[in-house]
Amino acid sequence: MVIFATDFSLVLLIKGGALSGTDTYQSLVNKTFGFPGYLLLSVLQFLYPFIGKDEYEIEYSMISYNIITGDTLSKVFQRIPGVDPENLLIGHHFIIVLSTVAFTLPLSLYRDIAKLGKISLISTVLTTLILGIVMARVVSLGPHIPKTEDAWIFAKPNAIQAVGVMSFAFICHHNCFLVYGSLEEPTVAKWSRIIHVSTLISVFISILFATCGYLTFTGYTQGDLFENYCRNDDLVTFGRFCYGVTVILTYPIECFVTREVIANVFFGGTLSSVLHIIITVVIITVATLVSLLIDCLGIVLELNGVLCAAPLIFIIPSACYLKLSEEPRTHSDKIMSCVMLPIGAVVMAVGFVMAVTNPQDCTHGQEMFYCFPDNFSLTNISISHFQLTTQLSILNVSIFQPDIRGTILSGDAGSGSSSKSAMRPGGSDHCKGLERMTSA
Repeated sequence: MVIFATDFSLVLLIKGGALSGTDTYQSLVNKTFGFPGYLLLSVLQFLYPFIGKDEYEIEYSMISYNIITGDTLSKVFQRIPGVDPENLLIGHHFIIVLSTVAFTLPLSLYRDIAKLGKISLISTVLTTLILGIVMARVVSLGPHIPKTEDAWIFAKPNAIQAVGVMSFAFICHHNCFLVYGSLEEPTVAKWSRIIHVSTLISVFISILFATCGYLTFTGYTQGDLFENYCRNDDLVTFGRFCYGVTVILTYPIECFVTREVIANVFFGGTLSSVLHIIITVVIITVATLVSLLIDCLGIVLELNGVLCAAPLIFIIPSACYLKLSEEPRTHSDKIMSCVMLPIGAVVMAVGFVMAVTNPQDCTHGQEMFYCFPDNFSLTNISISHFQLTTQLSILNVSIFQPDIRGTILSGDAGSGSSSKSAMRPGGSDHCKGLERMTSA
């Protein structure tokens, strides 16, 4: 449903722009619903990329990307021989600041989004490498991770929250006019072909990530999938490095949208060179400061998905097209718009209530309990010891009790010791492949 709605609404937006003679999302909504609609959309377009992936983001894409970069690359640098894990220069906060100053800020200062095409292609290649690593670990690691009791129960009551997260993962409506305008010969037909292909590729990659991640860790799957892997896994360490680079290269796309919203609302859509630099620096500085104060991804994705992504995907494109189009009511586009609009309203209302009343737990920065079977590496220990530990885990997962440092204390199965694991089922990390492919 989310994938189809994403594909359909992305094409619908460009059709709406053609009907109204507009070339930006904001101008489309302004012409359709006037200033109140324009103001609402501007707020959503600003909050989504600023709070905005793959869970606690105020600008998910920018703030969360900073958080992911800090989390991911700090684990990579800790694996360098001779490096003190407590060294501030490889810490979460220092890496966020360093990556911002050295990479994301310079890339975000571009004025033409088309210049990010090659960068997006690099991100796509790295994503493929990461996917290969995740798939490899299904075979080598999955059989040795204890499965949760309710691992294969389908469509639990909080499934609506997953709709919000998936909406967040696939949305690129806030920058679709920017990407459309970067095409050499922009037409609705050409845009439709690009969207169909990129959406199929993105959903294929996302399904593989989600399936492989869940097959490996079942109910222990974290919002950031790399949080599930043990830090002494060198193959995954390389994957973390690729992931960190991918996130850094994707960051500027979201900054473009945030800056465009500010330019349209406050400066008539045009920025001088000086204002362009000042506003870019301010946006990135604010996002960086917020990301230094937040160190967990979980509820942000859910809230941002249901409050920002759902309107941008389901509600606003459908409402604009229904008001602008003169096609008969039985036209397929109008029928689908009438279906998508109430679905978006339901996802938004129910998702918000469930995200607030049933938030995900966060195990940010903690080693998972299965990484400490007698302090042996899951990826390097002998087969005999591995099988013994695995059998013990499967027979009675409750013997594992993490202490305050995340180490595991094992007790006799008959002594009545119980599990106090803080791990809860969470969504797998989501790839924003659609956004990268369309921009490429």
